[in-house]
Amino acid sequence: MTADVAEPAEAAETIDAFHRGRFHVVQPRDRGHRSGMDAMLLASLVAASGAIRVADLGAGAGAAGMAVASRIEAAEVTLIERSPEMAEFARKSLALAGNETFAARVCVIEADVTLTGKARTSAGLVDDHFHHVIMNPPFNDASDRRTPDDLRAEAHAMTDGLFESWIRTAGAIMVPGGQLSLIARPQSIADIIDACGKRFGGLEITPIHPRSGENAVRILVTAIKGSRARLNLRAPLVMHDEGTHRFSAFVDDLNNGRTVYPRKGR
Repeated sequence: MTADVAEPAEAAETIDAFHRGRFHVVQPRDRGHRSGMDAMLLASLVAASGAIRVADLGAGAGAAGMAVASRIEAAEVTLIERSPEMAEFARKSLALAGNETFAARVCVIEADVTLTGKARTSAGLVDDHFHHVIMNPPFNDASDRRTPDDLRAEAHAMTDGLFESWIRTAGAIMVPGGQLSLIARPQSIADIIDACGKRFGGLEITPIHPRSGENAVRILVTAIKGSRARLNLRAPLVMHDEGTHRFSAFVDDLNNGRTVYPRKGR
């Protein structure tokens, strides 16, 4: 589930191709969180067109948000990242010549996603602004073995109340009727539903299975701000064709930005 790696710009970083070379992301070679398939599946949940404003919370180097900007020509994307080091990788990515088709429509904000009230507004995250908010929150439980890489540990370490604080921010900065999209581990499903509470309704949850008969390893979740629709558990998304290591044709299209994963309802 990793992107193709192009010639490194420096020993400490790589330039990785996504959507079969339609855009590139500068990422740390051996440190921090490296984006791949998860980010592309997350981006595929934004099944919109026209002029939309999208926030990528905890954006890292910006792969998911850039995938949206690359695919939707009128999308304006804000990458929100707490780590100055990862935010700088995002800025380096936007400066690449190959990303010039969308770079002017993408901005980077260094801010903690968990900020509230005036502190959040002062950081540039204003209320009722975005049509879509996407997120790939940290997913490692506190009981998981901690990596010695501090940058990667920060990106992957789940804290108590994480989904509550991230989804609270999503609800605050999103317009009524806007869409929340996220990718997470299946073990987080109860916390996600809890955090959505009365803020979001119409949850649609898709389990992702490596192969038929194997347990789910991720879930895709979308929800609508202010909706009263009931939760919908969708059919599983199976990554690999039976007996092979190849992605299914549909998953390959999602991974490479050739199609989207739309909601079933509002």
